[in-house]
Order: sequence, then structure tokens, then C-alpha cells
Amino acid sequence: MSPTAPCRVLIVDDSAVVRQMLSEILASDPGIEVVGTAADPLLAREKIKRLAPDVITLDVEMPRMDGLAFLENLMRLHPLPVVMISSLTERGADTTLQALALGAVDFVSKPKADVSRGLQGYADEIIAKVKMAARSRVRSLPRMPAGKVILDAPAIGRAASLQFRTTDRLIAIGSSAGGTEALRVVLEGMPADSPAVVMTQHLPASFSTAFAERLDRHSAMAVREATDGEAVLAGHAYLPPGGKHLRIIRDGARWRCRIDDGPAVNRHKPAVDVLFQSVAQSAGANAIGAILTGMGDDGARGLLQMRQAGAPTLVQDEATSVVWGMPGAAVKLGAADEQLPLERIAERLLALSRG
Repeated sequence: MSPTAPCRVLIVDDSAVVRQMLSEILASDPGIEVVGTAADPLLAREKIKRLAPDVITLDVEMPRMDGLAFLENLMRLHPLPVVMISSLTERGADTTLQALALGAVDFVSKPKADVSRGLQGYADEIIAKVKMAARSRVRSLPRMPAGKVILDAPAIGRAASLQFRTTDRLIAIGSSAGGTEALRVVLEGMPADSPAVVMTQHLPASFSTAFAERLDRHSAMAVREATDGEAVLAGHAYLPPGGKHLRIIRDGARWRCRIDDGPAVNRHKPAVDVLFQSVAQSAGANAIGAILTGMGDDGARGLLQMRQAGAPTLVQDEATSVVWGMPGAAVKLGAADEQLPLERIAERLLALSRG
């Protein structure tokens, strides 16, 4: 795709109303050309060959072949940037997380009632995510194992396991688009008694529980949604509960979680900057900060504050990021000590924790 040419989009959805609404929303932006629509995956397959779109918007639930099966086939045979259109239900959250695991770049939540008016309310988000997807890197991440990774901790984790018995180190990680899978890869590389990890990932409120459970199944660490006031413990990884910020406060010799229902920051709730700024204040040089793939610049200023407080900082490199917005913003700001490929980040976080 030429940097100056509009991105070519194919809309795949079984609802004629949704197809029309998405077409009108996307066509309103001069940087997007809607080249076609399809009512089901089989029709979409033919149109992909004929129209050569740069991006596909894909409904999860469709006739003749469900969206996940179609996505899996697409990413194996003809990888393209895909933005999923998903429902904000508990089942929809799990299905969307599966779609991201299969290689979808991002998703837009479809309202359960009054779809046409609801989608119009998401117009700016839909346009931004489709344009971002057109610039993203479609990348096959390692497939997930079937169960919780405890006995198969990586060699680096086994070798380092005896070193981590206290909470004298705190790892803080932020991510957005592409981050659900990037976080999984990082946590799979951490042994069961790693230093405590606190994380913020941009997700709708209704997705947080399913996401925490998904990460927990694939990590030797105990991954959970944080509760207000709970102690931060080694071997545990904490995510903010749905639609709330996570802060870290110091309480004597230990850290505790503070759940914050304040306003959105950088248009996000939870926001990475909120977490990182609190870690800079509460943990200082005892912390390590990392920004993974993501759209926008949330977290860059907080990572700079962590670095200024003496914490080592790193970002995922451009080559392995689905979207190099957040990591790139941190590099531009001078907030990152290092840039590393995704598969080396867990090992580096452990090495810095031993230092």
C-alpha cells in the first residue's frame, strides 16, 4: 500500500444494516476506500482474491462459516490486517480474545441494541483502527499451548527461579493494539516466582475478567484482576479490573494496589501513564518499565518518569510490534533505555531484576 493512497477496505458482516453503516462511516474519511462488502466468509474469500483489500473488517458470528474459522484460514493462507467487529458480552469477550490470538490486529465493539446509532457513536474509533490496521504488521505469533504453563517454564525461568523470593523488584508493563498476545508471550517467559508484575492493557471493561483468566491459563505466574488495597506479591501479575485505573502505592516495606475510578487519561481507562507514574513515585529505581506494541502514545510520559526515577526501561522494537505507536512515542521522548524484539523481553526483564 502506498503511503499516499487510501487504504482499501473489505467489510464482512452478515447484517446488511451493519454493512451499510460501516461503509458510510469508513467512506467519510478520505484516507479510506471501501472496495466491497460481503455477507459471509465464503463470499469474502472470492472478493479478497478479486479486490485485493489492504484491511478487512470481520464480524465474529456469521452464517456458513464462523468468523474465527475464517480468520484462522485467512491468516494461514492469505495474511491480511483484520479488525474484528465484536459484541460486548462475556462470550463475545472470549471470542474476541481468541480472534486476537489468531492474528486479528484489533477490534471494535458492536452495541447489542440499536446497532446503527451505536456504530455511529464509534465512528472515530472505527476509522482510526482501520487506518492503523493498514499500517500494521501482520505477524504469526507462536501458538498457545493447551494448558497452564507451569512444568514447562522456559530455561531462563528455571535457571533464575531461586533468585526471586521477595518483592524488592517490581515490573510494570503497558500495551494496547497487539498487546493481548504480546503480554501472553512475555508472561509465558516468566517463572512462577518472578518479581511481581503490574500491567495495563487497553480493553473494554467487560473484557478484563476473560483476559486475566486467559493470561493465567498460559503463565506460570498467578495472573489476576487487582483488588483495592491488596499487597503486591512476587509470583503474581496484576491487571486493573474493568474500566478502572491501576495505581501502585507504597505501604511501609511493601507495595499495594490502588484501584482508581477517576477520569480517563489519554482517552483511556485504564491508562498506562497512570500506572507508570504511580510506579515511578512508589518504587523508583526498584522498578523496571516496559512498553509493548500499541496505538497512540499512552505510557510514554510515564515511562520517562520511571527512567528519571532510576528505573531501567525498555520497549518492544518496531520489527516485532503489530503497531509501533506507543513504543515509538517512548523512544522519541527519550524514555527507553533499550529496544528489544518481543521474544527477548521476558529474559531481559528477569536479567534486569537480578541486577
